[in-house]
Amino acid sequence: MQTVLRAGIMVLLLAIGMHSVAQQNIQFSQYIFNGLSINPAYAGYKEDLYANAIYRHQWAGFPGAPRTGGISLDGVTPASDNKVGLGVQMLFDKSGPQDALSLYGSYSYRIPLDDENTRRLCFGIGAGVTQYSIDGNALRYTDNEDVAIPLGKKSVWVPDARFGIYYYTPRFYAGASVMDLFSLYTDASRYNWKGNNYSTIRKTQHLYITTGAMFPLGDNLQLKPSILIKEDFKGPTNVDINAFLLIGEKLWVGASYRTGVGIWRKTNLQKDLSELDAASVMVEFYATEKLRIGYAYDLTINKMAGYQGGSHEISLGFLIPSKNYTVKNPRYF
Repeated sequence: MQTVLRAGIMVLLLAIGMHSVAQQNIQFSQYIFNGLSINPAYAGYKEDLYANAIYRHQWAGFPGAPRTGGISLDGVTPASDNKVGLGVQMLFDKSGPQDALSLYGSYSYRIPLDDENTRRLCFGIGAGVTQYSIDGNALRYTDNEDVAIPLGKKSVWVPDARFGIYYYTPRFYAGASVMDLFSLYTDASRYNWKGNNYSTIRKTQHLYITTGAMFPLGDNLQLKPSILIKEDFKGPTNVDINAFLLIGEKLWVGASYRTGVGIWRKTNLQKDLSELDAASVMVEFYATEKLRIGYAYDLTINKMAGYQGGSHEISLGFLIPSKNYTVKNPRYF
């Protein structure tokens, strides 16, 4: 197993050493309740089939503000003795006249580390395709005869891949992943129209590092702190610090603080960039043992604070139990 672990780490290091130019990936505030969105090795974590849907309206009231959503389904294959997890995820991201529609499949090999099946080391890979589009009819322009304006909607399809490692116990988890591995070699998201070049909301390679734990505070109260580091090696490093209280195994109440920090020396960044980004409050309610309903509100605390009304995000999670369903080892992550 040490050989497999070393190989996985080498893939991560090789991938993060590559260079790219593009914008930060989309991120959901409630990623904590669906790790598949940031790590393909998470596929099958809950073992039973798990469906998740999410929608985010960012910067409410701001013209052309991003609107993002997605649905996913993952679980394990019983024939593999729960060692193989599979997942599928569809995402859309709309920002002004630009759109990105993605479809990914994920495969996770889950190595058991104890006889009780409470600790596993998981290696995951994912592959998919993204359609990048720009709608010329949605553009506002001053010259109706401008030949640089595309007529109607123009789009291209671009392949992609991702890789991740995920380790968990009943009360601790840690993971690392590299997303958008093909972004260096798929410049097709930039297309030509009558001799003019257009660059859409193409992605760039990202490294995600995350960890969290559960701490009992009483008979009906538990604390779950976690942290996520997101790095694209071009813009500021994003750090999410989260803390949740689980009340009576039914209600999660928490908050998150997101900031941009200068972990690496990046000569292309402005010297006066603010590290402030956003603060979030989140509520997750288990209407039943299998149905989760979530809401998050992000309050922007950077210079855009006065130009928009914050961000709203809603999510639903539904567990589809198998014949062997049990709650003996609850899945907190």
